[in-house]
Amino acid sequence: MMWFLLFLEWFVDWARGTYWYLFGKRSPLCRETFSPPAQENYSQEARDKVLAQEFSQSKVPSNLDVVVIGSGVGGLTVAAVLVKLGKKVLVLDQHERAGGFCQSFTEKGFQFDMAFHYIGQLHENGLLKIAVDQITDGQLQFAELDPHTDTVVIEKADGCKEYTIYTGKRQMEAHLKKQFPSETRAIEEFFKIMKVCSKKIHLLCDLKLVPLWFARFILCSGIADWISPVFKYSRTSTTEMISSLTNNKDLLTVLSHYLHGVPPNNASCMINALLFHHYKRGAYYPKGGAGEIPYRIIQTIEKHGGKVLVKAPVSQILVNDAGVAYGVTVKKGGEQISIKAPVVISSTSVFTTFQTLLPPEIITKPEMKNCLHGLKLSKASFQVFAGFDATQEELGITSTNMWLFKSNDLDDLLEVYYHLNKEEAPEKIPMMFISFPSAKDPSWKQRFPGKSCMVIHTLVKYEWFEQWKDLPVGQDQYEHYKMRFTNQLFDWSCVRFPKLKAKLSVLHAVGPINAHGMGAPAGSILSAEHNLDRYKPLNIAKIRCSTPIKNLYLSGQDVFSTGYSGALHGGLLCASTVLGQVVYTDLLLLQKRLKQKAAKKLD
Repeated sequence: MMWFLLFLEWFVDWARGTYWYLFGKRSPLCRETFSPPAQENYSQEARDKVLAQEFSQSKVPSNLDVVVIGSGVGGLTVAAVLVKLGKKVLVLDQHERAGGFCQSFTEKGFQFDMAFHYIGQLHENGLLKIAVDQITDGQLQFAELDPHTDTVVIEKADGCKEYTIYTGKRQMEAHLKKQFPSETRAIEEFFKIMKVCSKKIHLLCDLKLVPLWFARFILCSGIADWISPVFKYSRTSTTEMISSLTNNKDLLTVLSHYLHGVPPNNASCMINALLFHHYKRGAYYPKGGAGEIPYRIIQTIEKHGGKVLVKAPVSQILVNDAGVAYGVTVKKGGEQISIKAPVVISSTSVFTTFQTLLPPEIITKPEMKNCLHGLKLSKASFQVFAGFDATQEELGITSTNMWLFKSNDLDDLLEVYYHLNKEEAPEKIPMMFISFPSAKDPSWKQRFPGKSCMVIHTLVKYEWFEQWKDLPVGQDQYEHYKMRFTNQLFDWSCVRFPKLKAKLSVLHAVGPINAHGMGAPAGSILSAEHNLDRYKPLNIAKIRCSTPIKNLYLSGQDVFSTGYSGALHGGLLCASTVLGQVVYTDLLLLQKRLKQKAAKKLD
C-alpha cells in the first residue's frame, strides 16, 4: 500500500509538471528579452555609479518583497530572476563595491580580478548562456579563449612533464589520447562518465526541490541508482574512479587537476567530470574583466525596479516568535536599521548565516546545528597579483592557464603539505595555478596599453596565519610571513616565464586574514568544503535553499557547487524554491525556441 501511495504522489507531481510545461502560463523568463549590447564604457567612475551605491535608509524601496544578503553571483542571480518575475527586491552587501568574488580591483594602475579565471558552456543557445543573457538582458559580452585552455606541469626528479588541455567537442578527447596513446580505453571511459554526469546532473538538482522524505526514500531504497549511475558517481572519489580505469599516475593527475580545495581521494568524481565537461565546448572570459559581471546584472535588477546597495553590513536576520523571518538589521555607524521584507535570502556563507546572523536563541537550536551537519570550511586561499610594464608579446604569455604540481601523486602531495607547521609551509608549496587575465581580455590593450597582469592562486591552512587574525592588516610580522609565500610563488612562476621578473611593477598578495576584506570565514573563499561527503546524494538533498526558518532561503555556491556557474545555479535553484515553480522549465522552453529559430536561419 505504501509503495502504491508513493507512486501515486510521484505520478500526480509528474502529471502536474507535464501539464504546466505543455499548457501552463508562461513567465517572462520564457521570452527573449535580450537587447543589442550597449556602447562599451569601462571607466571606473561609470561602473561605480552602479556597483558602489552606498546604503542609506532613504534609498531602501518601500513595500519590499525580498531582501537578499550578499551581492555575489548567487545573490545577484536570484535577485535578477525575482525582479523579472515582478518581485520588489533589495540586495545588501557589506563591501564597498557589489559583486562578491566576481569584483575587479585596482592596485597601482593595474586591474585584477578577485577570484574569477574563466568560464565554460557559453556556446550559442547553451542553457548557461541563455541564463546569463536573461539575468543581464544580453548585455554581458564574453570573448572565447584559445582552444589551448590549460597546461598541466608535473615536476619529477628527471625534469618536468607537460600535458596540454584543448577544448572542442571532439578535440578534447582526441588530444588527450594523442598524449596518452596507451590509455585510449581509460580516456574513453572517463568521457562516458562525463557524458552521464552532464546529462543527468539535473537529477541531483531535483533532490533539492522534491520533499526531503521523498528524496530520502528513493535514495535509501536504491531506486535512484536504478534510474541513473550519476548517483553512484557523486559518492565515488576521483581517485577511486580514475584508478579503476588506469594506473598511470600522470593521467590521473591530468584528469583531476581542477583542484577545488581537496585532494582527489576526497573529491567527488562527479564534480571532477563536470568541471572537465564544463570547458569541453570552449572557455570564455568577460570583456572588460570580471567586474563586468555584477555591473551588467545590477543594471538588469535596477531596470526592473530592484536595488543593490553596498557598505550595508547585515548584523542580524530578524525572526519573530513564531520562527518566521521577516527582515534584517543593517549596522550603519552606531545605528541598527531594520529593513522588513516577507522573504529573506542569504547568499553569504552558510556558516555566517547559521552561526552569526541568526538571533542567539535560534543559533543554539538543534535544527540550526543540523543545517551544518557534515559541512566544514574549505581550506583557505592565498593569491598573488602581479603587474608588469610590458605587453603579453614581450613577456611571452598567452590566455592559457598553468597548473603546476611538485609530483604526480596529488593525494600524497596535499596530505604532506597540510601537515606541515607554519614555519615549513612557505618554502614547500606543492602546487599553484597561474592565469594571465590581460591576455584573455580583448579590451585590455586599449585600457592598459603596454601593461600586463598575472594572478597566482594556491591553497593554505588558515591555522598558519591565525595568530594575526585580530591584528591590523599590514602588521610587520604578518606581512613578512605573507611575503615568504609570495616570493616563493612568484619565483616559481618565473621558472616557467623567465621574462616576468625584469618587467615586474606591482606584486600584491592577499592571504586568508584579509581575503579582499570580503568577510570569508577563516579566509575560505570557497566556503563549505567540496569534499566527497558533501556530494553524497543524501547530503545533496539535505543542503537545499529552504531552511528550518520559514521565509529564510539560501543562495550561492553553498547550495550546490563552487565557481561562477555553481553560484549562478544556486541562484536559479533558490528562485525556484521561493517562487514554487521550477524556473529551469522557462529557460528550457526559451532554449527550444532559440534553437528552432537558429535552425530556420540555416534552412
